Parts: sequence; structure tokens; C-alpha cells
Amino acid sequence: QVQLVESGGGLVQAGGSLRLSCAASGQTFSNYNMGWFREAPGKEREFVSVISKSGASTAYADSAKGRFTVSRDNAKNTVYLQMNSLKPEDTAVYYCAATRFVFTSRTSNYNYWGQGTQVTVSS
Repeated sequence: QVQLVESGGGLVQAGGSLRLSCAASGQTFSNYNMGWFREAPGKEREFVSVISKSGASTAYADSAKGRFTVSRDNAKNTVYLQMNSLKPEDTAVYYCAATRFVFTSRTSNYNYWGQGTQVTVSS
């Protein structure tokens, strides 16, 4: 079992920045690829970003490219999502998730999920 706890969400004006954190416990963190997803009201959960076990590889949704940066600190068992130039359409609950065997954007491949943190971007 992997337990994931997100933090860092909040209310920010358009153009502002937030840094989300996701602290992991329960298993060897460096054995897992880590993804970020988001879910806006009335919409399906969607992929935002993924980072490989070592941090050497990353991938982003088109909506996040150039604005968001994913990183991880395996010594601290934590993955981060730096979000810059935020837009009202970024408003959603953001989730981190862990998957051991694939580097993927597919929600169904992730075995462990956090409880989510709310990000609200005002115009």
C-alpha cells in the first residue's frame, strides 16, 4: 500500500502561481512513477503530468506544457507540481497518484491515489 497526501492548493488570481506537494508513505517511493491529475466540476478526471521513478523523464498534458513543472525528491518521498501562469480553467481538485510498472497518462493504470487538493483560480 502507498499512502499519498497532497497539499499546497488554494485560491489564486489568474496569472499567479502555486506549488503542490504530494507526500508518500508506505512503500519505497522510488519504485513508483508519479502522476498528477485534476478533476473540475462536471468533468472527468484528466491527466496533467507524470514523472518517472528516477525523475529523469517527465510528460505533460498540452494544457500544462510551458506552465507546469513536475519534480520529485526521492529522499523526501515527495513529488511536486509547480504551476505558473494559472488560468481560471485550471480550477479543479488536483490529485497525485502512483503506478509502479508503467510510465503513463492513463488514469486506469494508477493504483494509488491521494485525497486531492483544491485549486481555484479567479479571473
